Amino acid sequence: MEQYSSKLLQNAVDAFAQLPGIGRKTALRLVLHLLKQPEEDVELFVGSLTKLRNEVIYCQKCHNISDKSLCHICCSPSRDETIVCVVENIRDVIAVENTGRFNGLYHVLGGIISPVDGIGPNDLNIASLITRIKEDKVGEVILALPTNMEGDTTNYYIYKKINAPDLKVTTIARGIAIGDELEYADEITLGRSIMNRTLYETLMAQK
Repeated sequence: MEQYSSKLLQNAVDAFAQLPGIGRKTALRLVLHLLKQPEEDVELFVGSLTKLRNEVIYCQKCHNISDKSLCHICCSPSRDETIVCVVENIRDVIAVENTGRFNGLYHVLGGIISPVDGIGPNDLNIASLITRIKEDKVGEVILALPTNMEGDTTNYYIYKKINAPDLKVTTIARGIAIGDELEYADEITLGRSIMNRTLYETLMAQK
């Protein structure tokens, strides 16, 4: 391990290095950058993170991060409430929104079914999705989960759990490569995959 002249410096580097995608060299650069900034800027930076952690709210309807009980997407009168796009996490909401090709609502599962990782259906926001479908005027559910084994398993579980013959269940087109996650897809490809979505039953018949 690297040797630092200050325990305070080492602790700060250790903290930054715990973040996803941040190695120790990058963590050191970030810490040294913060040390050069005015004290009030650093306090604002730290304060914004503390405020986020302590006061974060999740939308009661879709489970997206929000400043109120309902997020701005669920509250928007311009959104099509009859279409719900089911995604794995909040990053996927941002990815789909950035395409500018979807005008419905979302439902964030908070993960996907993965027995290896000890994640089952009860650990996800699936029950609230089923309740939402029954209580709201949902006409179509888009399954926009990762195109891997765990994503396919979750798709199938939700499809069987919905059990609503009149409900249209679709999945994003396979423009997204097998194993890819939505957040890493380029906006054009993701947008086309959403627009060219297919019936889930059709996809099942092809397997």
